[in-house]
Formats: sequence, C-alpha cells, structure tokens
Amino acid sequence: MATLRYGVRREPDGTWTVFDVFTGLPAIVAGHPSVDLPDMEYAEELAAILNANDLKQRLSHGRFPGGFA
Repeated sequence: MATLRYGVRREPDGTWTVFDVFTGLPAIVAGHPSVDLPDMEYAEELAAILNANDLKQRLSHGRFPGGFA
C-alpha cells in the first residue's frame, strides 16, 4: 500500500496545516503554504485532493503503490 504524501495536523494556536509527510513542510497550493486553515474538515478535504493528485501522478509515472513497478 502506498504511503499518503499529505497529512493534517493541528497547530498550537488551533489552526490546521496540510503538510508533506516526507518532508514535514507545509504543502504548497497555488504558490502558498497550506497553513492557518480555519477548520479540520477543510484541511482534511484539501489533503484528500492533494493525495489523489499525488497518487494519480505516481501511477502515470509507473511508481505504483507498495513499490510495484
């Protein structure tokens, strides 16, 4: 099974961040870091979209989940 690239975390100030699980850095969306998001649902939806796009890109480049190539 492939590792999802993006995760969600709650920050100490109560906002949410979508981050790259491989680097720990905030995900960049439309040139902006995905930080200070107001609610968990929004952050989770954004992470789901980013993960779907990442998986689509990996599959199109022959990098299949679980390392099958």
